[in-house]
Amino acid sequence: MKRIIFIAAMLLLPIFNVNAMDRPDCAAGAAPQDVADIQHVMDAFHHAVATHDGDGVSGLFLDHGSTWATVLSDKAFAAARAKNPSAQKIRVSSYKDFATFVSSTKSNLDPRHTDVRIMSDGAIASVYFHFDFVIDGKSENRGDETWQLVKTADGWRIVAIIYSSNPGAA
Repeated sequence: MKRIIFIAAMLLLPIFNVNAMDRPDCAAGAAPQDVADIQHVMDAFHHAVATHDGDGVSGLFLDHGSTWATVLSDKAFAAARAKNPSAQKIRVSSYKDFATFVSSTKSNLDPRHTDVRIMSDGAIASVYFHFDFVIDGKSENRGDETWQLVKTADGWRIVAIIYSSNPGAA
């Protein structure tokens, strides 16, 4: 009886593995070239911010429909509500607003990314990391951030950035 169950299980195994066989080999993580290319986008983003290049920031985004969302942590939201009862927990804006800030500020900007995790199937990608946004040498905001990217004919472009916000949590 055990032998029959074993044989039946071995015969059924390919049926349960069909979805895995239909996916490209890189689907479990990301192809090394995609990881390198996406890291290049992150490096270009850092460079554009640090050099006050708002056009450089904008050029990294897929223009149509791109999203920029800030989500206050529970602690930050409580502090914001204490100062202003109408404060919102989530603020949706645009990368264009950030690019304008980058271009117009006189402050030294240094976005720092650590614990970067990249997942991609070669067409879409997700990047998750911890960030510290340092302004004039002081961490002004920190949290976790995720980027959603798509691979266009011209390379990887950011479709969405969503991050948790813990201002003044240095």
